[in-house]
Amino acid sequence: MAAVAQMPPSAQAQKKPKTFQAYLPSGARTYSCAHCRANLADHNELISKSFQGSQGKAYLFNSVVNIVCGTAEERVLLTGLHAVADIQCECCKTTLGWKYEHAYESSQKYKEGKYIIELIHMVKDNGWAQPWGERRKRNGSLT
Repeated sequence: MAAVAQMPPSAQAQKKPKTFQAYLPSGARTYSCAHCRANLADHNELISKSFQGSQGKAYLFNSVVNIVCGTAEERVLLTGLHAVADIQCECCKTTLGWKYEHAYESSQKYKEGKYIIELIHMVKDNGWAQPWGERRKRNGSLT
């Protein structure tokens, strides 16, 4: 009978669970991590292009995929005091931006639960180079 090697309990505790990458629909206009090309966001989730990150321009998204949130901390940003958590690409661990956890000023409450990704860390993927007239609207009909 062959002996079966087992990992010691200390090694088992250090082993991280495998994470599976989320993929956005092919053909949809998407944004991906500039460093590893993991999908990050669908263009339809883009709220605003008028944001500033620590490394330049940034976009505000309603939802993103393939990210890991850090611990929230209070920071004074250009628009006032916010509780934010840094977000990292789940695949390559690059810090991409942050998630707004709490806004202290009422005019900034719309940002809560939304995500900032800096342009330096993302690229456009899929569906951006289609000729005019072939791009589909959200309802599926041709433009």
